[in-house]
Amino acid sequence: MDISSYKPTGRITNKHMLTLRDYTAEEIYEILHTAVMLKQKQRAGKKHEYLKGKTLAMIFSKSSTRTRVSFEQGIKQLGGSALVLQQGDIQLGRGETVRDTALVLNRYGIDGIMIRTFLQSDVEELAKYSACPVINGLTDDYHPCQVLADLLTIYEHFGKLEGLKMAYFGDGNNMAHSLMIGGAKVGMKGACCSPEGYTPDPEIVKIAESCGNVSVTDDADEAARDCDVIYTDVFFSMGQEKSESKIKSLMPYQVNEALMAKASKNAVFMHCLPAHRGEEVTEGVIDGAQSIVFEEAENRLHAQKAVMYLLMKNKK
Repeated sequence: MDISSYKPTGRITNKHMLTLRDYTAEEIYEILHTAVMLKQKQRAGKKHEYLKGKTLAMIFSKSSTRTRVSFEQGIKQLGGSALVLQQGDIQLGRGETVRDTALVLNRYGIDGIMIRTFLQSDVEELAKYSACPVINGLTDDYHPCQVLADLLTIYEHFGKLEGLKMAYFGDGNNMAHSLMIGGAKVGMKGACCSPEGYTPDPEIVKIAESCGNVSVTDDADEAARDCDVIYTDVFFSMGQEKSESKIKSLMPYQVNEALMAKASKNAVFMHCLPAHRGEEVTEGVIDGAQSIVFEEAENRLHAQKAVMYLLMKNKK
């Protein structure tokens, strides 16, 4: 089944959004169809307060522009409210265990938790003890909400997902991991193109391969050939120190005009932002006609609203 033949049901079976490896293709389609519906309502100025009175706790061990604004604005548009907990506001993982944090939040009537942090294990432990849905806003291993926004953007642009080829260039980080898994789940052909020493986690590659058509290569020409979506991310993730040796290794995988010319004629360029122009991507590409990065950024709002709605609407 592909997304065009999927009939929305208004529900998913998962309690949490920790990684897309836990989701079936149909559940991903459900999220995307819901996101389209919510986006249409928002664009038409129609109220859609499906989570009226609900509270989303937002835990930030890592700061962010898009994650904070899109989740906070999203829960507000759905009729709920956000409780923002920055690293300095709470004792998570420092003076208090993740388990105890979850048990305390359970007593305060929180309806959902979004957490943006370093360790995937912390997110999973929080979910284990949480009475309400937990949404992974980013970890060092995965970034599922970004990929849902990416898939929504690709679907809007091409009118389909199945059969499209998407290639990621650069550091084999959390974005590479989630793109491979998410793309494979919905029938896309995925390629991750990275140099030796910066390839994605082999165990996560195995998970992605078990989901569908995924390849890892160091050949940029091969990865870009017949590609519909060219994707990249920063060379240095938040908290990583700059290294000249890493820049030297990754610069041959920069997305530039020459690389885009090797892709399909109608290929688009995507980036999760923030971008470092002149490093992982040239100014001409990210600001050019093939770039859809700001549509992609907007779709964080709509995709995450869909996730919150589907996970939190039935929470008592």
